[in-house]
Amino acid sequence: MTERIELDDVTREYSSVVAVDGISLSIGDGQFHCLLGPNGSGKSTLFRLILGLTRPSSGTVSLPSAVIGCGFQRPNFYPGLTVRENINVFAGVVGAEDWEWNNRVVKELRLVRALDRKAGELSGGFARKLDLTLALIKKPDFLLLDEPLGALDDVSTARFLEFVDEYVDRGNTVFVSTHRVTAFEPYVDRVTVVHEGEVVFDRATGEIDLDSEQSLQEYYVEQVLDREGVSPANRPPIE
Repeated sequence: MTERIELDDVTREYSSVVAVDGISLSIGDGQFHCLLGPNGSGKSTLFRLILGLTRPSSGTVSLPSAVIGCGFQRPNFYPGLTVRENINVFAGVVGAEDWEWNNRVVKELRLVRALDRKAGELSGGFARKLDLTLALIKKPDFLLLDEPLGALDDVSTARFLEFVDEYVDRGNTVFVSTHRVTAFEPYVDRVTVVHEGEVVFDRATGEIDLDSEQSLQEYYVEQVLDREGVSPANRPPIE
């Protein structure tokens, strides 16, 4: 088994639609890795391919002999159970009964005051925090997150990013799928941009030549618009 997640010339077709077209990608080395792309670019399909939720039409996906945790764009849990019961059930299923760690994650994600609420009655922000907690409880070597900041308030976002940055510093790999890299920019080590199922570029952030005062988000959007042939005069400002 590889100690990295490796995609080799992976294609995924749905009827006449090619969602992922010949993508090769390597994920690992204790990096904070962002997968960037506009809506419909193939990010979610790549995520599902890595997790084995769908199979490639061609090419191979190789996974390491390591623990992989995942959080989805739409949070996944048992809505009829409380937050506490969800954590206990998931911990029991995956053998993640390090309660000192589990309690730390709950505190870091500011989930304590929702522990006895039914999960199905949570606000969007608390639902996201529960999903992130479940992704982390087994101390995964690879943490895969699809749009993890959705519905989080600014304070929760800052605390979560600081926690994840520390998690990467401990040698774990975090792979985030998103269409907006702004909040992640101070932490990210590598960026892969996809568009219409193909890789536009895949580089370490230190290899990306940004203009003076240009953000990574601006650079990524420019690369995609260049690929689409949109004239600079017709491009809206990026906030």
